[in-house]
Amino acid sequence: MGAEEYVPDKAGIAGLRKAVHDCRGCDLYKNATQAVFGEGPSDAAVLVVGEVPGDQEDRQGHPFVGPAGRLLDKALDEAGIDRAKVYVTNAVKHFKYKPAERGKRRIHQKPGRTEVVACRPWLIAELDAVRPDLVVFLGATAAQSMLGTTFRVTRERGKLVELPDRPEHAVATVHPSSVLRSDDREAAYRDLVADLRAAASVLGSVPSGPQRTR
Repeated sequence: MGAEEYVPDKAGIAGLRKAVHDCRGCDLYKNATQAVFGEGPSDAAVLVVGEVPGDQEDRQGHPFVGPAGRLLDKALDEAGIDRAKVYVTNAVKHFKYKPAERGKRRIHQKPGRTEVVACRPWLIAELDAVRPDLVVFLGATAAQSMLGTTFRVTRERGKLVELPDRPEHAVATVHPSSVLRSDDREAAYRDLVADLRAAASVLGSVPSGPQRTR
């Protein structure tokens, strides 16, 4: 199980986005409406990684278009990061859910480690294609997809870290959906913005990759 055989070699973002719809690297494709690939400038300096598409993302085919995405847009703007210049994606490309006991509502489920690992070749391909200066991980699932299962967002949030065996720098913070679920939403939002401001502050001190042209 894994996406390696479905990821085209040395493809650009457009080629990857086309190929992802044929991915059968894990079983999530069976119930999802469609694969939801990343979107944004192909030479973005900042690449944001979330967990998994939600209900609205699955229906519309675009990442971060639901309530958490709108909150992220607001937080990025407040942190001084131009949302139009950010590439956004998820660690897992298919929506994982369970049907509600009553009605047609689909209840979001956290992807398992097997599904995250299976989908990681797509994320690595996106990193290779975009070559961002900074990666921002939203939540533990996203961060652990590249930093390993021992990484703890609660301990390391807002701090600059290195990606193992890769040139990119990274900052981890909570997922916007956790802000929406928080008992103290205002405080949780302030902390998210503070982490994103920390990410924005390091951009100027991080050298651009050797192959990047601006």
